[in-house]
Order: sequence, then C-alpha cells, then structure tokens
Amino acid sequence: MNSRPVLVVVSVIVGLILLTGVCSAGFIAGKVYDTSGFLDNETPAPQVTVVTENMEVNTQGSSPEELEQLFEPFWQTWNLVEDQFVEQPVDQEAMMRGAIRGMLETLDDAHTSYLDPDMFERANAELEGEEYEGIGAWVDITGDFLTIISPMPGSPAEEAGLLPGDKVIAVDGDDMTGIDGELVRQRIVGPKNTVVRLTIQRAGVEPLEVSVERDVIVVPSVTSKMLEGDIGYVQLFNFGSDTSDELHDQLKDLMRQNPNGMILDLRFNGGGYLDTAIEVASEFIGEGVVMYEEYGDGTRKTYEASRGGLATEIPMVVLINEGSASASEIVAGAIQDLERGDLVGVTSFGKGSVQNYQKLVNDQGAVRVTIARWLTPDERQINGIGLEPDYVVEQTAEAVSQGLDPQLDKAIELLTNQAYQINSTVVN
Repeated sequence: MNSRPVLVVVSVIVGLILLTGVCSAGFIAGKVYDTSGFLDNETPAPQVTVVTENMEVNTQGSSPEELEQLFEPFWQTWNLVEDQFVEQPVDQEAMMRGAIRGMLETLDDAHTSYLDPDMFERANAELEGEEYEGIGAWVDITGDFLTIISPMPGSPAEEAGLLPGDKVIAVDGDDMTGIDGELVRQRIVGPKNTVVRLTIQRAGVEPLEVSVERDVIVVPSVTSKMLEGDIGYVQLFNFGSDTSDELHDQLKDLMRQNPNGMILDLRFNGGGYLDTAIEVASEFIGEGVVMYEEYGDGTRKTYEASRGGLATEIPMVVLINEGSASASEIVAGAIQDLERGDLVGVTSFGKGSVQNYQKLVNDQGAVRVTIARWLTPDERQINGIGLEPDYVVEQTAEAVSQGLDPQLDKAIELLTNQAYQINSTVVN
C-alpha cells in the first residue's frame, strides 16, 4: 500500500509533520517530530467556498457580506500598519504568516498550527527518509524549555552524551528562558561541521555545557536484529513513507530464523503517516479493527488490519514510553486491546487526535487542523491520557548512563518464559 498521501502542512511540533495522512509526536532537533504528535488524515472537513471582493474564502455558514464585515477590522489594522508604522517598508509576507499563526492559536489546540515553508520542507524530509543538517535528536518544543526526547542512534547528539529528558536552557550562551521552543530548535540546527553549544539542565546535576558538532543526519526508520534466546527485535523510529516496506523486508529476515518471540520497540517514536500505522499493525495483527476515527458530528471511520502480515502468530511484546505518540499509540493500542501482546514500559504520550494537512498556495507552507479523534479497538480515548502498559517498568537516567535497559530486559524475560511454557507443553 502506498503511504504517501497528498502533502499538506504541519506543525505540531513537536511536533510536526506532514502530509495528509500523518500522526506523530516528536520533533527532530533539526526536524520536528510532532511531539505533540500528529495524525494526518485524508478526509477533509466539509467546506463551502464563497468569494468576496478581495479573496476566496472557505467557510461554514457565514455569508460573503458577513465575512466582509467581519474582516473590516483586520484590513483596517493592516492598512494602518502599512501607512503609519515607523519602520518602513513593512514585511507583508511576515505579517501574513503571523496572521495565519495567530488565527490558529486562538483555537487553543496544540495540534492545529501553521508551518512556514522551511518548517514544512524539513518536516516532509523527515518522514520521507531524507537528509537534513543538525544534531540528530527528537525533541519536545511544547514545554517551558526545549527537551530532548531521544538522540538518534549514531548521531552527533548521542555522541555528545545528550540524554532523554535533557532541557536546553541556553544556546551558544544565550538564555532560552521564555523563548518559543520552535525558535530554540531553529537555533540548534545548522550546517554540518559547525558547532552549537548547549547548556543542559539535567535532573539531579548542575547545569552542564555540551558542544555538539552538526552533521548530515539521515533519519532512521527501522532497525532489527536477533537477541539472545532466539528473540527477534524490531525498532521503529517513525512511521514514514518507506517504513512499511522496510519493516516487511526485515521481518522476512527475522522470521526465517524461527524466533521464539518478537519485540516491537516503539519508544520515543513520535508517529508519522496514518496509512503506515495501519500497515505496521497489520504485520502483527491477523484481522480485526486497528482503530476508529471519530468526527465532530459523531460519525466514524473504521480501519481494519490487512491480511498478509508476517508476524501475526508469534508471541510478542511492545515497548512504549513517554515519547511513544500518535501512530505508535495506534499500533500499541490495537495490539493491547486485541490481546495480541503485552505492553512494557511507561505510559505513552497520549496523542489521540487526527489532523488534516493542507498545503498553502504560493509556497507559503501549510496548516494542519484537528478534524477528528481516534479510538482504540475497545473504543478507548487516549488523547491526553496515553496507554498504560501491562507491565510498568521505569527507565532511569542512571540505567541509561550505565548502558542498561530494564524495559528491554523485562520484554525478553516475558518472551523467554512464554517460549519455555510453550516448549514444555509440546514436550508433555
């Protein structure tokens, strides 16, 4: 199945992300990864087009005359600034973008937002598996300070020792207190072979200085390997356009080795395309509902697993944490509700809304608007709540610093015990 829906706009950054058909929650320090997460959907909200003297407008009820009257103060302000502002000439493009951004902010929805052309291009590159220049880390820009969700494997951020939960309180010596997270992110990304100095606030220690040399970052999608005890391990970093094909190919290799169990690692996976989420779930779920999409008028769209999955019978465990969002939660929620496998880790992010991305004319970026909520097969609403794992296992900074992974260890323990019980039953 092709997971590349029509490209339309983003922003949740952390959010951010992409085309019509996405869900996510994390951002890349250099790219965003909707750490607000976002689900991109291909179903547009009902709209009526009317034409005023100055522009074409989409509305849901107001007459052209009412709209014209409504916008009179806006144009009055626009003209006032153009005619009387002390610094002339004013930047009309910046004013236009600011107006769009401000309009969407009034909706008080973290996942409805504006992406300027640069943000939109970078967001698309991330899910398309393309390259960008930066430090290689998924970040959350929605808090008081930009926060590292997770460094990418082998990235400059990982090599510099950045850890999940690190807060960036200064960039190149400049205090980031009160600075919008997206602006901080833009300060961190930059050309390869240049260095950015980050002042990090880390739990339990004094603020520390970390210098990171930027590089070309190739956004990973899927990695896999066999673990001891003949357990297959697959880690998904996002739900991009190539993820389904990559996962299918790597599952083929793993299944040829007759694993006793399978671990699907969705930790710090902020999401991606909705179509990809359904395809990924279908590799592990033989049949049944994967999710419901519920609109404001109460109507629903049902998404079911496709046949042909490669790992629909093998015992499995899914790893989740606070960075698992949107598409990750769709897959994990379906596996949990259908009792296909256990969830191990900590409560997930809680991004359960659906966004429609629309590319703007004249290459002015895109907007994404929340149009629906999604529910698990058991009709659970997880937005702002998250998924509670079947086995709660914390991953502490101390464990990370020592190279330990108690969450993965628990998953291996569960599958090892299951394999033992199955083999014992066969022997008896």
